[in-house]
Amino acid sequence: MRIDTMLAVVKDTARDVPGVYRMTSADGEVIYVGKSKALRTRLLSYFRASYPRDKGARILHEAATLEWEVLPSEFAALLRELRLIKLLRPRYNVMMKRDARYHAFVRVSRGPAPRFHVVRGAGTDETGTYYGPFRGALQLEEALRELNDVLGLRDCRLDQPMHFADQPDLLDLPTRTPGCIRHEIGKCLGPCVGAVREEEYLARFRAAKEFLEGRHDAPLAPLRAAMEASSDALDFERAALMRDKIRRLESLQEQFGRIRFALESLSFTYTIPGERPEDARSYVIRRGRVRHEGPAPRDAAERRTFEQRIAEVLAPAERAPATVPGHEVDEVLLVAAWFRKHPKELKRTEAFAVTAQTAPARSA
Repeated sequence: MRIDTMLAVVKDTARDVPGVYRMTSADGEVIYVGKSKALRTRLLSYFRASYPRDKGARILHEAATLEWEVLPSEFAALLRELRLIKLLRPRYNVMMKRDARYHAFVRVSRGPAPRFHVVRGAGTDETGTYYGPFRGALQLEEALRELNDVLGLRDCRLDQPMHFADQPDLLDLPTRTPGCIRHEIGKCLGPCVGAVREEEYLARFRAAKEFLEGRHDAPLAPLRAAMEASSDALDFERAALMRDKIRRLESLQEQFGRIRFALESLSFTYTIPGERPEDARSYVIRRGRVRHEGPAPRDAAERRTFEQRIAEVLAPAERAPATVPGHEVDEVLLVAAWFRKHPKELKRTEAFAVTAQTAPARSA
């Protein structure tokens, strides 16, 4: 009877328009959030699914209520779905599953001895800092390993205790025994065994970040010197090995450069018309994230207000050029995927144009 009642409501009131829907269990838990550009058709498909074989039928049988929200466009529905999933975390949803399979990020770990590591999306950590998105996780991991080796950065597990040489309690530790193979062979500074001062390690980590952000190529210098020395000694096998290491690091730096460009290219206003003029929506997108959305301006006064909002969005200084805050990773993937799938939508975008009257004031 409950499912029959929900079906009757869908047939009587749902329309084939963009929107999001949610299913809620008897105890009030939102168990699933979905979106569609044709809500009525999508919702009716749940009632035709075979129980218990189909996931949709299983969700429907667990739901006590079904409700939906009409939105002005498919893009608006995608954005609303993503934000609801992040807010409510329904247990039947798998966020950004497809994009996570094809994209990788370099995450900057927190703690006293930070390190880089490759992840597929932000996962449950939304407070970290990420570089990306990239394609090719394995190649990315290999190149990062080369960078870690050159600068002596750790690549051990994230929860490995750190004991710097300048820690006051270091003398209370037992005598150090070989436990880090990379340190023993000279490829890690050894922050876990008291072999390096904290500031020295952090200086090396900053050098790695500056290299990835294209500020210098210092990590390449020792490799080039080793390659030239090996070539002069007629050790061509070792010279070729150094050459390959250099190429991997150069490729990594180039990838970071492309990411910086790609993020900056996803900075514009985007206006989507609606069925009625008052339904049109405008978005201010900066570096792949929607920073403002609202009704599209229809007269000069509304345009000035919109330009003022753009100025406010552009005013804050951004993080490092290729980084993305963890809580915005999924939105960057969504925006990039939308324009990749619908390239003609780029015709609806406009580069930022802020007038002198609305531009943010600059300090002298």
